[in-house]
Amino acid sequence: MKPLRVVLDTNVLVAALRSGSGASRQLLLALRDERFCAVVSVPLFMEYEATLKRTELLKVTRLSLRDIDELLDIVAACCEQTDIHFSWRPQLRDPNDEMVLETALNSRADALVTFNRTDFAAACATFGVELWSPLEFLERLRKRS
Repeated sequence: MKPLRVVLDTNVLVAALRSGSGASRQLLLALRDERFCAVVSVPLFMEYEATLKRTELLKVTRLSLRDIDELLDIVAACCEQTDIHFSWRPQLRDPNDEMVLETALNSRADALVTFNRTDFAAACATFGVELWSPLEFLERLRKRS
């Protein structure tokens, strides 16, 4: 069976760092174990890095910049990179979310995984991209194994 190809919104990575037992953390472990393919673009990966290195997140998670770099190295090694050839902006209320949608569209991902379903719902429906919460995606992965 072909692995699912998804784009992980930045908030999924943040949630994985904040909770050791949540669905987002389980998704990162599944990514490491190659149970699915995460697709990233350069702009999206740069957002991952900038967000995960925010001072307030480092304080809450008690992680160092080195810890974040190591995590990002693992994520990068487990992801497929896609280039952004087409832009459909604006589609979303938050301009910072556009790169997440563009990564999903340009890579022809099976789905976009986010906690921010409300802001992505209309655009994903328009373009035929599935929209899943981390828990929904984790349940799909479990059913496939």
